[in-house]
Amino acid sequence: MATLNFNTTNSTFRQLLGNGLSYHVPPFQRDYSWGDDEWDDLWQDITALFEADGEPAHYMGYLVLQSSDGKRFDIIDGQQRLTTISIMILAGLSHLKDLINAGLDADNNRRRQEQLQNSYIGYLDPVSLIAQPKLRLNRHNDHFYQIYLVPLEHIPQRGLNASEHQLRKAFDWFKDRIKTRIGNQLDSGQNFAAFIDALVDKLFFTVITVTDELNAFKVFETLNARGVRLSATDLLKNYLFSLISTAQTHETEMRALEEQWERIVGLLGSESFPEFLRVFWNSRHKLVRKSDLFKTIRRQVTSRENAFGLVRSLDQCAAIYAALRDPQDPTWNPEEKQSLQQLLMFSVRQPLAMLLACHRHFFDSDRDTFTRIIRAIAIISFRYNVICNLQSHDQERLYNDIAVKVSNQTYVTYQQVLMALQAVYPDDDQFKNAFATKELRTTYSRNKKVVRYILFAIEKQKSGQAFDFESATYNLEHILPENPSTAWSAIEEVKQDRLIYRLGNMTLLRTARNRDLGNGDYERKRTVYAQSDFQITQAIAKHYDIWDELKIESRQKHLAKIAVGIWRIDFGS
Repeated sequence: MATLNFNTTNSTFRQLLGNGLSYHVPPFQRDYSWGDDEWDDLWQDITALFEADGEPAHYMGYLVLQSSDGKRFDIIDGQQRLTTISIMILAGLSHLKDLINAGLDADNNRRRQEQLQNSYIGYLDPVSLIAQPKLRLNRHNDHFYQIYLVPLEHIPQRGLNASEHQLRKAFDWFKDRIKTRIGNQLDSGQNFAAFIDALVDKLFFTVITVTDELNAFKVFETLNARGVRLSATDLLKNYLFSLISTAQTHETEMRALEEQWERIVGLLGSESFPEFLRVFWNSRHKLVRKSDLFKTIRRQVTSRENAFGLVRSLDQCAAIYAALRDPQDPTWNPEEKQSLQQLLMFSVRQPLAMLLACHRHFFDSDRDTFTRIIRAIAIISFRYNVICNLQSHDQERLYNDIAVKVSNQTYVTYQQVLMALQAVYPDDDQFKNAFATKELRTTYSRNKKVVRYILFAIEKQKSGQAFDFESATYNLEHILPENPSTAWSAIEEVKQDRLIYRLGNMTLLRTARNRDLGNGDYERKRTVYAQSDFQITQAIAKHYDIWDELKIESRQKHLAKIAVGIWRIDFGS
């Protein structure tokens, strides 16, 4: 197993910026994007530190940095925070400059400005006024930051891109707050210097430093698993775009590529992108686990041409992936929509890579084959995942194998795909036995929806009537109630909880009738069931004079026999 090279420390802002250390936002990292809400949150946290009963320090969260020499660091995560603190200090230095120009303690304030600039912003060459900065921003923001903000030059209002406007607005916003806080008095410069000198020791970070992109990606995976939302999407973008960006790459080409990337992330969202990437990759290549994905891509995508090709393919597939996760997308016909709704209801994701491959190879040329495949997947998911609750990793391996064979055109017909799927299709006996003992706790909304779906499908099979299973007109009835009264004391209390959520104990009623029944005894319920709109509910009143454990088991076995005929694939045709 490869060594995971990273270290973790707690550092104040003063420690981060000391000892000649410098920080660089990778050129293709996202642009500066903080706005009024984030600025105000930070300012409120900062000013609270200086109140009489204020906390001694403020935790700024994780910084993920990459460095090979311990001197120059790429900011993998944390750029918005570091950039904003630097802008705030620059805004204060600008106010200090105004005090100097106004002749307020000018000599001392000039020394203060120089000292603070050198400590937290960087050395400014006195002849060329070219900065040797402690912080460099990305390719879209750094020019503005170094040319206007760092030397405290007049900032233009026009001709700026969107993120440069945001940097300018942040600078003006913090300058207004600092001016209000310290004023324009003779001692204002001294007060500002004291404010910054205290603040840089009160802001502290957990700093994770890694040696390369692979270790950075591992850190992202670990922190994301613990609920810290970092952007592995940006990490991949930086890697791919660094391959593409060469001396031969024209700026318009890079701009078009960035627009392509933003379109993908905008469609999916940065948090959904890593999952899409894995589905996309597994639709064409041997199955890769989430933890190995970045390593695999970096190993296989090593040239400018490969990176271009990957981004183009991602762009082509992103909309299809999004549609597969959205049954309401206008792409789908009614049968496809129904199957996708079922997969969403079942919370089944394992087939997505296979469906992406099948869409790519069948949707335009042979729509009927794609429709039949997605219908088969919905049936298999119901049998395998919902009722039999079998191992999903075995299923995912098979789906990946089919995806690769569809992609390389080993499988070119519906029958070839179907026969391969037979390996994860529980046979009738296995399905019927699992269904006959199935318990689904309807205290969970997902389970309640699945049970309604099952019962409405069985009702349709029995009566031929297609009720809308999502309609609020109808309700799910627990024959042995979820909160049994003493009228149900004939069933031992220890057995009641085990029986309440058996499929055989649940049926359908109109909502109003269900509400009237409440936790009543079976005799009263039976009278209402006999008048029900639903044949499966009428059958309870007709065939069962009492309701106990044996009757629940008997009814559930009967429902299981019907279910075998509903959720069934004929592999012979």
